[in-house]
Amino acid sequence: MSRSDDAGDLFRGGYACSQAILVAYAPLVGLEAGEAARLAAGFAAGMRLGSTCGAVTGAIMVLGLALCEGDCAAPDRRAALAVPIRAFTDQFAEKVGALDCPGILGCDLRAPEGMATAEERGLFDTVCVDAVRQAARILEEMVPRR
Repeated sequence: MSRSDDAGDLFRGGYACSQAILVAYAPLVGLEAGEAARLAAGFAAGMRLGSTCGAVTGAIMVLGLALCEGDCAAPDRRAALAVPIRAFTDQFAEKVGALDCPGILGCDLRAPEGMATAEERGLFDTVCVDAVRQAARILEEMVPRR
């Protein structure tokens, strides 16, 4: 089973989009699944603001853990992440259509009517699962296997 399948299954099993990505990649980046789930919990549903998709923020966390050498406190070490993050976000936007929840879902999750629309149309089970899987597929090409 691929990490994209794992991430999709985690999301369908109740994990948030951000959690599904980070938990699927946890063993590869040196985290335990429980730690990954706690770390990514606040990034679900666009950081609970209907902003940047949690699959994107989860993937950016994975990239930081996988690609940032050493303590990553120095500006040049953080800057080394700029290219991979841009590559990820460009590919994700191309495949999914946007980086933010409203752009992906076509409704605003911050508004009760937007949440109702997403639930009525089954968008979490279709569009969001696809976004999670796409994020994990892109990462499969970017994150070195350890």
